[in-house]
Amino acid sequence: MSSQFPEARPRRLRRNASLRSLFQETEFSLNDLVLPIFVEEEIDDFVPIKSMPGVMRIPESKLAGEIERYARAGIKSVMTFGVSHHLDSSGSDTWRDDGLVSRMSRIAKDAVPEMIVMSDTCFCEYTDHGHCGVLHNHEVDNDQTLINLGRQAVAAARAGADVIAPSAAMDGQVQAIRRALDDAGFTQTAIMAYSTKFASALYGPFREAGGSALKGDRKSYQMNPMNRREAVRESLLDEQEGADALMVKPAGAYLDIIRDIREASRLPLSAYQVSGEYAMIKFAAQAGAIDEDRVVRESLGAIKRAGADLIFTYFAMDLALAGV
Repeated sequence: MSSQFPEARPRRLRRNASLRSLFQETEFSLNDLVLPIFVEEEIDDFVPIKSMPGVMRIPESKLAGEIERYARAGIKSVMTFGVSHHLDSSGSDTWRDDGLVSRMSRIAKDAVPEMIVMSDTCFCEYTDHGHCGVLHNHEVDNDQTLINLGRQAVAAARAGADVIAPSAAMDGQVQAIRRALDDAGFTQTAIMAYSTKFASALYGPFREAGGSALKGDRKSYQMNPMNRREAVRESLLDEQEGADALMVKPAGAYLDIIRDIREASRLPLSAYQVSGEYAMIKFAAQAGAIDEDRVVRESLGAIKRAGADLIFTYFAMDLALAGV
C-alpha cells in the first residue's frame, strides 16, 4: 500500500478529543514542575511584583503557611530566592546559620518535611553591588567567589535544603560546592547546576522581584545567547565537576539548546521558564491577545518536548489549582 494520500490520512487520529488525548506524545504533571518563590525578610505583608502579575514577595513570617498551601495544592518542590535587607560587598549573610538563606530552607522543611527545597545559591540579592560574587578591580573574582559559594551551600544544606542550585555562573562552581558539601558531611545533598545560563534580556522582571542592586550587566560570566556549541560545553563541564542535574536558563527561546544537551548527557535536565517569559504571557493575556491557559500549556509542553525533565515555572501554582 502506498504511504501517500489518499491512503495516509494523519487526521484519522485527530478526529475527537479522546483520540487526540490517546495519541498525545508529550505530557507534563506537577511532578515535573518546580515553583520559584521570593521571600523577603523584615516585612509584614505580601508585596505584589508589578512586572510579574500574580507573583508576590512572601513575608518571611508567612513562608510556612505558604509552603503548606503549596503542598495542599500538590506542589512537590520549590526554589527559594531571598530578598535581603542585609547587604554587603560579599553577600556574607548567605553563609550565616541565622541568615536568610538558612532560614528559608529551615522554615520550609519544618513546615512540610516532604517538600523538596532547592536553595538558589548565588549572591546577587545579597551584595550591595548586585553582582553574583566578590568584586576585585571592578570585575567578579571567580576563585574567591568559589570559596563563598561553598560556604553558602554548606549553610543551606545544614538548614535542610535538599538541593543546592548554584546560579552564579562562576567557572568551577560545581566542583567547589561538591567538595565543600562533602567535606562538611553533606554527601547526600544534591547539586542542580544552572549549567547553561545565558546573559538574557528576559531576566528583567526578576531584578524587581529580587530587589537586585545591579548597575551594568553580567555578560562577563553568563553565556552569550548566540553560542550553541559553548552552551553544550558548559553543561558537560558541570557534569564532569559532579553535578547531579543540569539546567538551561531561559527555556522558551532555547529549545535547541535543551535538545542538544539532552542528547549529549544522561543526567536529569531542567529548564527555567524565566520571569520575562512569564511576564510576556501574562501581559499579552491581559491585553486580550492570547488565551493564557492555552499558551501556558503550549509553552511548557514545548519545553518538555524538547527534552527537559523538570521545568521551573511561576505558573506552577496556577496549574496545581487547575488540577493541571
